[in-house]
Amino acid sequence: MRPSPMLFRGAIQLIALYLWLPHPASAQTKQIPPRVTESVDENKLTLLQGNIHPLARAEFDRGAAPRSLPLERMLLVLKRSPEQEAALDQLLDEQQDKSSPNYHRWLAPEQFGQQFGPPDADIQAATDWLTSQGFQVSQVSKGRTVIEFSGDAGLVLNAFHTEIHRFVVNGEEHWANATDQQIPTALASVVAGVATLHNFYKSPRIVMSDGPVSSPHTPGRGPLVNLTGGQHGLGPADYAVIYNINPLYQTGIGGGGTTIAVVGRSNINIQDVKDFRTLFGLSANVPEVVLNGPDPGVLPSDIEEAEGDLDVEWSGAIAPDAAVKFVVSAGTDTTDGVDLSEVYIIDNDLANVMTESFGGCEAHLGAEAANILNLAEQAAAQGITYVVASGDTGSAGCDSQGEAQAKGPVSVNILASTPFNVAVGGTELNENGNDRRYWKSANNQTTLEAAISYIPENVWNQSCAPSNCTVNQVPLAAGGGGSSQLFPKPSWQSGVEGIPHDGARDLPDVSLTSAIHDPYLICTHGSCTGNRETAKFAPVGGTSAAAPSFAAIMALVNQKVGSRQGQADYVLYRLAAAETLSKCNASSQSVLPAASCIFNDVTAGNNAVPGEAG
Repeated sequence: MRPSPMLFRGAIQLIALYLWLPHPASAQTKQIPPRVTESVDENKLTLLQGNIHPLARAEFDRGAAPRSLPLERMLLVLKRSPEQEAALDQLLDEQQDKSSPNYHRWLAPEQFGQQFGPPDADIQAATDWLTSQGFQVSQVSKGRTVIEFSGDAGLVLNAFHTEIHRFVVNGEEHWANATDQQIPTALASVVAGVATLHNFYKSPRIVMSDGPVSSPHTPGRGPLVNLTGGQHGLGPADYAVIYNINPLYQTGIGGGGTTIAVVGRSNINIQDVKDFRTLFGLSANVPEVVLNGPDPGVLPSDIEEAEGDLDVEWSGAIAPDAAVKFVVSAGTDTTDGVDLSEVYIIDNDLANVMTESFGGCEAHLGAEAANILNLAEQAAAQGITYVVASGDTGSAGCDSQGEAQAKGPVSVNILASTPFNVAVGGTELNENGNDRRYWKSANNQTTLEAAISYIPENVWNQSCAPSNCTVNQVPLAAGGGGSSQLFPKPSWQSGVEGIPHDGARDLPDVSLTSAIHDPYLICTHGSCTGNRETAKFAPVGGTSAAAPSFAAIMALVNQKVGSRQGQADYVLYRLAAAETLSKCNASSQSVLPAASCIFNDVTAGNNAVPGEAG
């Protein structure tokens, strides 16, 4: 399977064509008729299918949870009426149509809730029912997409008619509902169900390489980074050369006045970010850690902390003047901290741009899918450009990198596949053995870069059969992409050369370098602290790195045009459709893409991986 062939090339070309005129937000409210029209009868129930996690299977089941098991921060997902959904779709199109009076008239969260959420009477009916069942209701989101509540396993059994069980998968213990949820039929028109009743969390999309990498460093001069095996470590200055960002920096465009919100689940050591910025000559623009509820601390898994460090450091690396806000929410036995951070960022209208480097496959349906879609739509209506990593296991979106081969179905990352976010995929820099053409032997000690120019790119795929894996390869390591099984093709994705005529939402939308072949460098786990003359970077990759980098590019766009851009795919695909992509082949070793190309067409490679999904 080959992902969509769009590859972002140069920030300066994109921004030059991205000049939109902002308009102030306007409030348009009208009376929404209630849909809960009868009293709640506990004897009349509706089964909500598709709400059992695929790993909550009989062979992993170890029995029912104690009725007293605390279940905190559950999210009851609310539904829009068909009329509201149609009106929202129309508004989102009009917000990106220069001829419309609603062009760039972004909504505040409260305005979104008034126009597209259930009316007060329906909200009251849902909260009254929860409290009557013994739950504690914490809040109704401003956008009226979710109601947050807490209780225990016994209350969930009584109210939703599903028992929480203990499951042990690969030695890890999880709690999850064993059967589908049921709710009173009277509420079914406004309630989609509980987003999740399990703690099978979404996976970080970072790819860790062997490391750390030592880098001799003289105070006041840039780190010298030389890796083995033909690898070249990427620093911010290299990125600015490869993707033609330097002309923007020279005109004072560095993300000033914009905010990037990063979705987090584990806290980080902020000193790592300070060290990263110091070593790479970035301003002392320290990101803000925003705690949404209890502080989870730095989670014991190395990959969780490294994911947070990567997202925060590289959001600020490409947009060094932007305010970066790292929102951290502790996960619970029923709710992923990722979901809670998404709700917080969108419902508090925290940023111009939002980046997320987690994922799960589309096989997880039901209320979880409804929650993901609702939040992405709300973000777009508020003008937030919502950027999501497309995934790092190629076409096998339901499998993890630890698998020897794909076992699940062909799938894409559900967080990236809605029509209301920008899905960022992965490429691999292809020097084709001609490193001297593209890399200096050492970093320039004034400007810090080692990269010489743009480097041709292939679709990122470093996967391998387990018996044949070599250095920098693992069985499942490739850019996520393919066709959504849930969402139809958006209007803006039609009519572009190379996009399949499959009637489905295809991803990724854009791609940036993601391979461990030329890894991103980060400071993590205190690696750059201590001996200041020898920093130790961690080399990492994955679409986890591409997503925050593209989010930062969108922050540069925001500063240049002076306004939010919302769902940027409307314009990105319009720009791509206007190009002759055959002249913009990014995989050619003999001729580089024309300077006029905004996008490079990546035609070499695919994202098939070993196993069933391949």
